[in-house]
Amino acid sequence: MPERSAVPLTDASREAVRRRALLVLSLGQVLGGIGFGSTISLGAVITERITGDEALAGLPTAAVTLGAALLAVPLASFASRAGRRPPLTLGMALALAGVGLVVVGTALGAFPILLVAFALIGAGQAANLQSRFAATDLATDRTRGRDLSVVVWATTFGAVLGPNLVGPGERLGDALGMPPLTGPYVFTAVAQVLAIALYLAALRPDPLLVARDSAATQAPGPAADSAPADRPTTARYAVVAIAGSHGVMVSVMAMTPLHLVHHGADLSVVGLTISLHIAGMYALSPVFGLVADRLGRVPTILLGQLLLAAALVVAAWGAESAPAVTVSLILLGLGWSAATVAGSALLTEASSPRHRTARQGRSDAVMNVVGAAGAAAAGGVLGIIGYPGLAASALAIVALVSLGALFVRRPAVAGSGSGRARST
Repeated sequence: MPERSAVPLTDASREAVRRRALLVLSLGQVLGGIGFGSTISLGAVITERITGDEALAGLPTAAVTLGAALLAVPLASFASRAGRRPPLTLGMALALAGVGLVVVGTALGAFPILLVAFALIGAGQAANLQSRFAATDLATDRTRGRDLSVVVWATTFGAVLGPNLVGPGERLGDALGMPPLTGPYVFTAVAQVLAIALYLAALRPDPLLVARDSAATQAPGPAADSAPADRPTTARYAVVAIAGSHGVMVSVMAMTPLHLVHHGADLSVVGLTISLHIAGMYALSPVFGLVADRLGRVPTILLGQLLLAAALVVAAWGAESAPAVTVSLILLGLGWSAATVAGSALLTEASSPRHRTARQGRSDAVMNVVGAAGAAAAGGVLGIIGYPGLAASALAIVALVSLGALFVRRPAVAGSGSGRARST
């Protein structure tokens, strides 16, 4: 049986739980980001060294995103029954098992084991993604974008630190007698263990259960009557915007380490480039959250598409220049951030409470399937038309997401005193 919140559902206690949950979720994102950054930095390089085939180099990233996709709906379903804490803990535990298998697969030179390992690591990514929705459980329309973006922003610290642990991790791995390139995963494993302990001990009371208790005990009246209407068309557009932006980002980012290595960059340059890209993904997310709360969700999604388009143009034009590639990766991260923060807020508020958790899980599943397909295809595209062609081809997805905004309806807006944020 799921736990009950056991908290008096006054406004003051609800606010206290909201703030505590934001802090715990943010710390969890820091720890999760450490593992994610190292995984992305090394997966393509490990694969090429094991298989000798650059066309397969995108498959580890594809496996991570596919694993996250396969587990997104089960974890969301688990959350709907038991609250946020159990699925977040389970996701991190599966990722920890995946880290161990990466070392085993690399030591044996067994590419299938490596793919299973990265798919399990995707469970941790699914948990990290679910954290941003957990941040909205107790939010209001006025603060939803901000709360969500604060948790996304917290990933900056771990995600930027993770790739820069590659060098120290290699030295640690050598000292421990680990297979080449697997030393950094020691840091990943430690981060996963700490995240598991954090969620088990500190995400109490559970924010989703508190939100449900609050709704169940809410007295009839204007506040209860103002529950959001379900807007499935808008929710579908939010899913498309999130998934399309993620697919663009993953397909280009997954091939960038290999592209840089082929042009003479060493692993420290690769790590710096990826860390700056991940900083772009997360560091300014609170800014995009405020923009989404004040100017609207759809305008912020379109701002994200503009940034993605700029990134792809710079990548295609400056493919031979490491600084230009770095600039393009930063812009790519910023565009992803704007679209993901605004799209997630739009999906949440366009869904009635009855449909919300299930749609959040489906959105993460679609997002990661698209990312997996993009990463898997990117290796072949890179081999056929090169890095500039890969970047240019991704512009088609940006155009589709931008055109889709024409079909989003503005919801009925309550009176000026309602404090309801605009979603378009």
